[in-house]
Amino acid sequence: MHGVDPAAVLEHIRRADPLAFLLTIALATATFPLRTVRWRVIMRDASGRPFPWAPLWRATAVGFMANNLLPARAGEFARAYVANRQLPVRFTTALSSIGVERVFDGLTMVGLLALAMAAPSFPQSAAVGGVALSRIAGWAAALFAAVLLLAVVVVHRPAPWLALFERAAHAVLPARFADPAVRLAAGVVDGLAVLKSPTRLATVIGWSLVLWIVNALSFAACYRAFGLAVPWESALILQALIGFGVAIPSSPGFFGPFEALTRVTLALYGVGADRAVSYAVAYHIGGFVPITLLGLQALSRSRLHLAELRRPAAVDG
Repeated sequence: MHGVDPAAVLEHIRRADPLAFLLTIALATATFPLRTVRWRVIMRDASGRPFPWAPLWRATAVGFMANNLLPARAGEFARAYVANRQLPVRFTTALSSIGVERVFDGLTMVGLLALAMAAPSFPQSAAVGGVALSRIAGWAAALFAAVLLLAVVVVHRPAPWLALFERAAHAVLPARFADPAVRLAAGVVDGLAVLKSPTRLATVIGWSLVLWIVNALSFAACYRAFGLAVPWESALILQALIGFGVAIPSSPGFFGPFEALTRVTLALYGVGADRAVSYAVAYHIGGFVPITLLGLQALSRSRLHLAELRRPAAVDG
């Protein structure tokens, strides 16, 4: 909020186009059912069949609600916890399947970011925190590609990797900790099973593209709501920088980092601080409320309590 006039921010929000803003909220909220569809492709039961939609949706809604209300990205663990409670799936398997999601999210955002950077309207000197945006994109691509490659190697030959891990765990840890650690590793490998199926892998890539294009459209619709004259491809840059920025555990709902990254990104296109912050605050709150309410409803239908979501990592089975 440094150098921002709160009265001007409120005035920009008051003058926003309500229909375009409603479209923004609808598109942003639609990404959560899309995540459920993709998760249903990634995580399967012991016989390889997809799990029912409803429990996966409840777990997804609760997870993102928990990210909004609890710090340090606790929603990822909460989502795996609810899946473990609603379905015959290990906590660690559910959690590693969410990790697979995050890798595909990262690679998809990097790919769309590269597309935006190739556009003629992209400011070639763009930098964030003194680091060239092209360098940030390169680092992110290398990181996510390396994680994916390692996961593919492990999942195609899990036995030697698990045997190596078991030997190391028993050499370093007491038996009462080593055995649970080995079970945890086996659950993680189970969650990577989608990487062995070319058909499912292609489907995950397809849904990832749909998900992040819809998300970018929500940012673009909000441009219209606030009358921002910026090129459409800047929405791809905005979602990538926010996506990478909030991946680091921070405040509940990512309030603060979200607004700062939006301000930095829109500044690349000449948008002033007051208008950028008004856009960020309105978008953030508009996206925050629906999934939080949907998550609380899903939590109630799951017969669980918010307090349980603070300690889900102790559960497996």
